[in-house]
Amino acid sequence: MENKELQRLANEVRKEIIKSTHAAKCGHPGGSLSAADIFTYLYFEELNVNPKNPKNPDRDRFVLSKGHTAPGLYAALALRGFFPREDLLTLRKIGSYLQGHPSMKHTPGVDMSTGSLGQGLSTAVGMALAAKFDKKSYRTYALLGDGEIQEGQVWEAAMFAGAKKLDNLVVIVDNNGLQIDGNVEDVCSPYPIDKKFEAFNFEVFNVDAHDFDSLREAFNKAKEVKGKPVCILAKSIKGKGVSFMENNASWHGKATNDEEFEKAMAELEAK
Repeated sequence: MENKELQRLANEVRKEIIKSTHAAKCGHPGGSLSAADIFTYLYFEELNVNPKNPKNPDRDRFVLSKGHTAPGLYAALALRGFFPREDLLTLRKIGSYLQGHPSMKHTPGVDMSTGSLGQGLSTAVGMALAAKFDKKSYRTYALLGDGEIQEGQVWEAAMFAGAKKLDNLVVIVDNNGLQIDGNVEDVCSPYPIDKKFEAFNFEVFNVDAHDFDSLREAFNKAKEVKGKPVCILAKSIKGKGVSFMENNASWHGKATNDEEFEKAMAELEAK
């Protein structure tokens, strides 16, 4: 797919993030926006998935370990055809299958229920190991937040993945530099992230999370790596695409009011 079309789709993902969180009057737009290009690339270029057969045993798996950014995942799934786009406005509503964190029991296209931070990589490692046991060719991808990797369980899972040489596993870290309490470096610095993953026997690619050529090169290289898992360390901007949200930790977990909504949508419509 041409970069121009991927950029258009990513902008649509961002619009739906703003619309769904505004309709819910809650949610997590900041980290959803920073990962919008990653979600877009995964679902429109990288993942072997089929909306008409979401439970295909040979499909690629995706685990959104930073489950609070479900608005971004849901937007990508809807645009890819897993469920109607208009349902995005039911986010977090009672009775909706689009809850604040992904549920594999209720939402088409969701491979793992997540939300409790630090646990998603462990489940992704299990999926990758299962593919090895079953001699299956599907690949497993997990998206983590840079604040999330302060959790110890992440590194237990990384150690296991490296030790077992899970070259069918790709870990993506959305490195936007901010978490709910402020700068990740000030809260509990995870840096240098690349060297840490390398120490656990990962091949690491540093990329610009908002550049599709950079993402394409890294994901293509990841397929060529043998004998070790891959980490794609994606440098991003929290709130990307909405000027007043960019690099602003206060937008980690709150929705726009009506005035902010109109301003955000006007910016995205102009792109």
